[in-house]
Amino acid sequence: MVAILDHMSALADPTRCRILLLLEQHELTVSELCAVLRLPQSSVSRHLKTLADDDWVVSRRDGTSRFYSMPLDDLDSGASRLWPLIREQVAGTATAGQDEQRLRGVLARRRARSQEFFANAAAGWDRLRGDLFGDTFYLWALLGLIDPSLTVGDLGCGTGQLAETLAPHVHRVIAVDASPDMLTAARTRLGGFPNVDVRQGELETLPLQAGELDAALLSLVLHYSPDPARALAEVARVLQPGGRVLIVDMLPHDREEYHQQMGHVWLGFSEKQISRFLTGAGFGNVRVRALPVDPDAKGPALFAAIATRHR
Repeated sequence: MVAILDHMSALADPTRCRILLLLEQHELTVSELCAVLRLPQSSVSRHLKTLADDDWVVSRRDGTSRFYSMPLDDLDSGASRLWPLIREQVAGTATAGQDEQRLRGVLARRRARSQEFFANAAAGWDRLRGDLFGDTFYLWALLGLIDPSLTVGDLGCGTGQLAETLAPHVHRVIAVDASPDMLTAARTRLGGFPNVDVRQGELETLPLQAGELDAALLSLVLHYSPDPARALAEVARVLQPGGRVLIVDMLPHDREEYHQQMGHVWLGFSEKQISRFLTGAGFGNVRVRALPVDPDAKGPALFAAIATRHR
């Protein structure tokens, strides 16, 4: 009871109760509270200071503005018991109803400012967003959609760049490559991830148990395989029934020099060709699509193919 009594003086003023009723649901600035309560700034600021001194409100700075809110989860036991009683009395008053109507107007003006900005910026929005945040931030954010329980195979991992990207978002990554030199670089890069297992092996004879993976990734590696059909059959073997494979590789091109310069066996794959390899290996729900072309990239156009191992 003493804890409740300690807070009653702060709530003895009806205006402060109205303020809390608003801040319980929304973060608001002093000027926004003035517009809702129809009070001068000096009065609102004075009430906020009284409430803040008794820990009823907290504030945060956002640029040149300061937003106030009611920390419901952090109220002490006395305040937590007192506020529901006060709210019940205040919420049903005509004044509170009028405050709610004016609050909707304040929030509508917030939206109007945003809508006005986008109406003027729509034509150049992609460029503006790219200037502010770069061109790939959203791709990193999308990684959060990955199921964190997955065991993923980065098959043909090279120096481990994709394994490094995946590791924070999944249960386990098994990175496989045939090149000892690539694996040395991958082990150095991935040494800080306890959930990454680096193994040496060929695509056609993967060093994995049947059904060991939930998902498999082959990024710019299938064109090195002398037998893609066999490689994808091996991928199907190491996937769980219902597991998925993602292939990123080159569309057909005529750069013959890649045979000699980089050891490519295949000069890309057509949609029909990659679909035939996948269905022949026991995959279904095959989807293949060309990826957007980076105007600064010098290599051939790419595709992404995704398919599901039959159950």
